[in-house]
Amino acid sequence: MKLAFLGLGVMGGPMAGHLARAGHDVTVFNRTTAKADAWVTRYGGRRAGTPAEAARGADIVLMCVGNDEDVRGVVNGTDGALAGMRAGTILVDHTTASALVAREIYASSKGKDVAFLDAPVSGGQAGAENGKLTIMVGGDDAPFGRSQPVLSHYARAVTLMGPPGAGQLTKMVNQICIAGLVQGLSEGINFAQRADLDVLRVLEVISKGAAQSWQMENRGKTMVEDKFDFGFAVDWMRKDLGICMAEARSNGAALPVTALVDQFYSRVQALGGGRWDTSSLIRLLRKA
Repeated sequence: MKLAFLGLGVMGGPMAGHLARAGHDVTVFNRTTAKADAWVTRYGGRRAGTPAEAARGADIVLMCVGNDEDVRGVVNGTDGALAGMRAGTILVDHTTASALVAREIYASSKGKDVAFLDAPVSGGQAGAENGKLTIMVGGDDAPFGRSQPVLSHYARAVTLMGPPGAGQLTKMVNQICIAGLVQGLSEGINFAQRADLDVLRVLEVISKGAAQSWQMENRGKTMVEDKFDFGFAVDWMRKDLGICMAEARSNGAALPVTALVDQFYSRVQALGGGRWDTSSLIRLLRKA
């Protein structure tokens, strides 16, 4: 297929790479042109100067940018993706953004007879690089069915969750759950260390029982070793939790633990840890 991919960060770059490796004709756009040039050197395809240019002639346009305003900036306007898309094509947004902006872009896309899917991902940089992401999708059945084979090139699961915005709402649930899990894991490891236990042995044992989680399996050892220069950045997590809490104010959901963990992450940022992995929460306990 003829595809366009907009946004070549730590997630978008490898995701687009999987599409190129699968044999699709991929045109890319990135605000930093050097990054786009490096991608083309590695994977082939071509670089476009604007989102509209990248989208022109594409069957599906995919994007992974920073936040709501980035989504609006890349999609709308004379240089935006919609300006270059023809009727009957599909726009897929992998950005973790608000349900509000997802519904907004769905409506503006529909006005141009372009289908829109909000399709945030979970699995982090490693998931993007290894093609093992989980994708939660909001939108209509027909474009989802047409897009699913393409998304499967970098995902182990692609699931339609409901109407426009449902993908973003599901990702919010994901981030709410992770926030509590990481804080609980941090407290458990810190407790084990202060109790003079063999912490790695503790993790090995309890990971076979009800306490097991992805965070424990993938972050427990590095938390013990105090290593955080990788993974999903605290800055990104705070952005996501802000989206969660804004939605909760709208729908009436109580998020007391999420709000508390968000405050803890603000303290990590104050320590200079904005780019540390989210598992760095444990550093606050070590200073206690």
